[in-house]
Amino acid sequence: MVETLSTTGVPHPYWPRDLSIPGYVVNDRSMHEILSFLFSVSGLFLLSTWVLTGRKWARDGRGQEFGVARRLAICWFAVCGFIHGVIEGWFSLYYDVIPSDQSFLSQLWKEYSKGDSRYVIADNFTVCMETVTAWFWGPLSVWTVFAFLANKPCRFVLQLIVSLGQLYGAVLYFYTEHRDGYSHSQMGHPLYFWFYFVFMNILWIIIPLVLILDAWRHLQQAQTHTDLAQKEKTN
Repeated sequence: MVETLSTTGVPHPYWPRDLSIPGYVVNDRSMHEILSFLFSVSGLFLLSTWVLTGRKWARDGRGQEFGVARRLAICWFAVCGFIHGVIEGWFSLYYDVIPSDQSFLSQLWKEYSKGDSRYVIADNFTVCMETVTAWFWGPLSVWTVFAFLANKPCRFVLQLIVSLGQLYGAVLYFYTEHRDGYSHSQMGHPLYFWFYFVFMNILWIIIPLVLILDAWRHLQQAQTHTDLAQKEKTN
């Protein structure tokens, strides 16, 4: 990747090429270190939750063992709790110093910004969107995990709320960049554009859509059951 000088005279790898990044400091952590951390910790959350949902005491609302699809859904919310609360939470708190900061999570965001430089310039939309994601969808994702494990009546309501919020944020994320002409990434780059920008974000469109339909079905069944019970009570 061709590098351009930042305002400090230090070359940066971000797009557009004339982007001004005051105080930018080059990462001293490699891409492999950063991605290994992200995927290993996410994998640990996924594996731990998978094991937890397979324990004898873990049962669904009918008293049966969780099916594979439900266990995967709970694992998804556990991973979301980590990514929203920790990774995106860091951005929401330190977005203004990330270009010059060498903390590990700041370097993670500088690496990801090669796929979307809006993060390294504290773009207004990304700051607002990530702040809402971190402080609302992060804790609610953790609550959703607990709600399913404890068979709380609100579990599918939480699934619907969190998934709708994630879907809305992801759609706006892609749409705002589309209106900017995909100017904050090297269009077509296999790693930075297709993997960082497209793949790592489109998951928050596909999976929430599936979970919205799932929650819709369960809530509709619950309402139908309630309506029938009310009719029988009045007859």
